[in-house]
Amino acid sequence: MSARSMEPAQIRQLMEEQLKHSRRLQARIQELEDRRHAPLAVVGMSLRLPGGLDTPDAYWDWLRAEGTADSEIPAERPGLRAVYDPVPGRPGRSYVQRAGFLSDISHFDADFFGISQREAKLLDPQQRMLLETAWEALERAGVAVRRSDRLDVGVFLGMMASEYGERLEDRADMTRIDPYYTTGGGLCFGAGRISHVMGFRGPVLSVDTACSSSLSALHLAVRALRNEECRYALVCGSNLLLSASLMVSLCQTRAVSPDGRSKSFLATADGYGRGEGVGVLVLMRQDDAEAEGRQVLATVRGSAVNHDGAASGLTAPNGPAQQEVFRAALADARVGAGELGYVEAHGTGTALGDPIEVGALDAVVGDAVRERGAPLPIGSVKARLGHLEAASGIAAVIKTVLMLRHREIPAALPDDGSALNPHIPWDRLSVTVPRRNRPWPSGPRVAGVNSFGMSGTNAHVVLQGYDAPGPAPAGDTGTELLTLSAKDPVALAELAGAVRAALKQTEPAQLSSVCHTLRAGRAPFAHRLAVTGTSAGELGEALGAALDARTAAEDTRAPAAPRTAVLRISGDEERLAAGLAALAAAYPSAAGAAEGAGAPAARLAGLLGTFGVRVRPQLDADLGEAARLEWEAGGATRTAPLVGDDPGEAPALLSAALGGLFTSGADLRLDALRAPGARFTPDLPTYPFQRKRFWIEEPLTGAGPEAAAAASEHKRGAPAPGDREAVRAYLLAELTEALHASEEPDTALSFLDSGGDSFLSVLFITKVEENYRLRLTAEELPLDLPLGELFARLADDIAETAAAGGAQERDA
Repeated sequence: MSARSMEPAQIRQLMEEQLKHSRRLQARIQELEDRRHAPLAVVGMSLRLPGGLDTPDAYWDWLRAEGTADSEIPAERPGLRAVYDPVPGRPGRSYVQRAGFLSDISHFDADFFGISQREAKLLDPQQRMLLETAWEALERAGVAVRRSDRLDVGVFLGMMASEYGERLEDRADMTRIDPYYTTGGGLCFGAGRISHVMGFRGPVLSVDTACSSSLSALHLAVRALRNEECRYALVCGSNLLLSASLMVSLCQTRAVSPDGRSKSFLATADGYGRGEGVGVLVLMRQDDAEAEGRQVLATVRGSAVNHDGAASGLTAPNGPAQQEVFRAALADARVGAGELGYVEAHGTGTALGDPIEVGALDAVVGDAVRERGAPLPIGSVKARLGHLEAASGIAAVIKTVLMLRHREIPAALPDDGSALNPHIPWDRLSVTVPRRNRPWPSGPRVAGVNSFGMSGTNAHVVLQGYDAPGPAPAGDTGTELLTLSAKDPVALAELAGAVRAALKQTEPAQLSSVCHTLRAGRAPFAHRLAVTGTSAGELGEALGAALDARTAAEDTRAPAAPRTAVLRISGDEERLAAGLAALAAAYPSAAGAAEGAGAPAARLAGLLGTFGVRVRPQLDADLGEAARLEWEAGGATRTAPLVGDDPGEAPALLSAALGGLFTSGADLRLDALRAPGARFTPDLPTYPFQRKRFWIEEPLTGAGPEAAAAASEHKRGAPAPGDREAVRAYLLAELTEALHASEEPDTALSFLDSGGDSFLSVLFITKVEENYRLRLTAEELPLDLPLGELFARLADDIAETAAAGGAQERDA
């Protein structure tokens, strides 16, 4: 049918159908685009950081205070101690005596995770700490880990070194190598072990991009969540300083600061201070988190990762590439540059890296920040914590989440008047480094976290503060059931004590959230306590009494879980129906079973089924109550009334009955007891892991007299500084040796084209400085010049510096 033969009404109808179709397509496109940029919620965090920091609250208190977290090399690291020499440049030696060391890396609760003592001893301590911190983060998020559930959790780990196994590598005796040597180390096993032990089924990825590893892992987690590859994501970062070899190597390149501290943005910047630590975040899609009642600590709005490409050197930062990753992350977050209220910079405290990073940041956000009239605060936790290398990104993100949550920016530098890096034109830039704690600036709470690695990989993440709905109004919350469990009696007693202390600080409006988290957000173990009460004080007292009442038999053996219970019904349907109505009002999540069609007895059985209780109804006309529950436990029959003379007491009776079943070992699902407005809370005590030492002693290492003598024999004689031609020949010979080249490089090629990089430039300059004084530093060396021109410039610098020094001596 042609358009001419169609009636106007038909044409109008066709146009309307096409318009509706077009709108549906546009809506679908918008839906897909929104999903591609969907915000992710941070719902849990855990950490092990230098200075004894092991909880987010402790980290925040430390951030708001003063001081650094560095310390001397621990006694249990004899290899690092053996290679120490305070004189920089000594072959086979490290000039570093201080770093950000963890207070304890040798103790672990192997029994909790079902790992044999033999395997535990051979596990890289990073794997042990990752297991514990991953568990803690999930508990704070309210995610109960039951291996049989095969939760849809992805694990994304940033880790760049596994050095613990080096102490087994004695080529003269291979008998110490056993099957656990492979799985005890290796980057892939750090992430894989978490998923294996906890029974997850999501994607598992280990990422090594050097110092940007954990922020790159976060980027991959964001993509996986948005693509619905998993429901929850564990983002982990880990780093330990165990290898004397790596420490010596970094010192030979002069990458690390002699005093072991990063001096971010300061004129005294002289390399980075190394550090170690472990951190874990739990992420999920924001709409899922809200639907599940998770407390959102902050949101991840966007992320980006790129590479420096053909930069001046593999390990040197690239300003244009960093600008690109800043812009890409802001675009992914759908955030304007002017909305940023803070940026947690990489800020290693190197003369080369800090100016490039700050300059790149200003190039991207400077105009927008200047337009709003207030400079952008920046900081770097490395200045106080140390540079945690592969774990530095996760430490920075956790810091930023805490800042967003508390609406405060801690001081980034001490307020001591110390001069800022003169290579950064602060007076022309729109950034500032706060020296005092300050409230978050007005406007949206948006922050960026930056990271780049020696591998050339850059990563940036944009976070935003989350404004949660207020707590439910305080009032009569009714009877609450509080449950605790552990794998042994000692841990149960420790947990009960910690929870009692937390209850003393619990506001009435938060009580239902506290109980909901402990009931539904924690996995049940063999040794158990359950109490009921209408206030935090009542629950605390009841916990103490229940703990005191535990018998030796209860402490030594776990109860056999009851398989079924008998639901005795009197036949008083009127009282039973009234009790069901009270239960439906108290527990809306279970209301469907209580209010459904059918006889009251069947509906009560269905209600109990929502909690995982398998019941066998039985009519008992002589029963005093309208309904009672009975089950076998410990060779005795336990009973608990469900609906008595006052049907309004049914919720309190049900809580007590479920508590009895819980302590008897029943496998319950108590999510449906959630009171209206209750949410999972991240601020409760986590599982008290029991500490046992698992450690392989480290064989003593060092340069040794033979190596020192060999190095002395290879020291090259240097010509007089004024003999420029001889100096140029000397420089060519030194570079040939540094390159391990079989023949002299072509002097028409540049240093970079000859195979050199930033590491080799430092080694080369260090060798030259053994014989000559130089004004040029390794960072200032023009590596893109032809070698002939480079050597001529260096020879001139050597001759002029020597002549100036001689003139000063004569004048003196």
